[in-house]
Amino acid sequence: MKRSLIVTLAALSLAGGAFAAPATWKPPHNAMGQPDLEGNWTNATMTPQTRPAQYGARLAMTPEEVAKIEGAAAAQIARGNQKTDPNAPTVADGTVGGYNRGFLDPGIRVMRVGGQARTSLITTADGQVPTPRAGSKVTAAQIRDFNGSPYYLDQYGAAALYGEDQQTAQRFNNPEEMSLADRCLTSFGRNGPPPMFPNGFYNNNYVIQQSPGAVLIITEMVHDGRVIRLGTREHLPASLRPWFGDSVGWYEGDSLVVETTNFPRTQAFFGSWETLKVTERFTRVAKDRLRYSFTVEDPSVWEKPWGGEYEFSALGGLVYEYACHEGNYALPDILRGRRAEETGR
Repeated sequence: MKRSLIVTLAALSLAGGAFAAPATWKPPHNAMGQPDLEGNWTNATMTPQTRPAQYGARLAMTPEEVAKIEGAAAAQIARGNQKTDPNAPTVADGTVGGYNRGFLDPGIRVMRVGGQARTSLITTADGQVPTPRAGSKVTAAQIRDFNGSPYYLDQYGAAALYGEDQQTAQRFNNPEEMSLADRCLTSFGRNGPPPMFPNGFYNNNYVIQQSPGAVLIITEMVHDGRVIRLGTREHLPASLRPWFGDSVGWYEGDSLVVETTNFPRTQAFFGSWETLKVTERFTRVAKDRLRYSFTVEDPSVWEKPWGGEYEFSALGGLVYEYACHEGNYALPDILRGRRAEETGR
């Protein structure tokens, strides 16, 4: 079972903490003179990556909409916290069910940016990923297919390049063709690789540490460490494509700016990877709020850059080691089941 030893209640209570910085608040700097971004943070939120149709072109929710959504979440938590009959069937048909509320942390607050309740994390005019340019390898239909939970995007992010039928047929041939999540190799979805998004499920927590020559972002999901090199803007050769891409960073005023290229094919973002560039900005806007914005560029897929923003909240606890074992135990059975299906047994 995937589990995280995190102070869940503290994380939930602070996930929607103070939403706007006082007018007189000034971002602190550390002993190295850098903007102080260190700490434990969470981006868990009920606001989706792309904008639901009912909001149209609206970037912000009304107070009534916020109250309805957050009220429903509170009611769900209350139900989930009730005692469970250990002898009751998991679901109506008797099959195995999912995790109960104690193991989940999808967020209980709508995302606020500068105090404004947002309808989506992506900030294009319609809150959607832009339509690919004419002649792109990625089609508009494939972009729409990717708009499901980002928790599963590592399985389907490169479908536009592999071809969906081919990818499905190959997926159970051997362990190497299984998803990164199935193999417990890297963060699921976009928790780790930029642009970073919550997964809508759990473990959306991070630790940021700073040094003179690098910034380290530890992602709770699969305990990944993303190293951002400082002091250079030169990227690795295009033939070298590490997990999460190659990130270089520099400070501008009170912000950390990070530029990432060299993404591996298996961590494609809406089909884009080979010439994908993501530029991120991290800015402390309050004691317990960290503004995060990103710009996505890939001239082979989109006509122009686009992006989004949200704010991390301070996490009221520590991030402990995350252990992923399901893939380790399940992979042999998954592959064995495929072989049995192929032979008709």
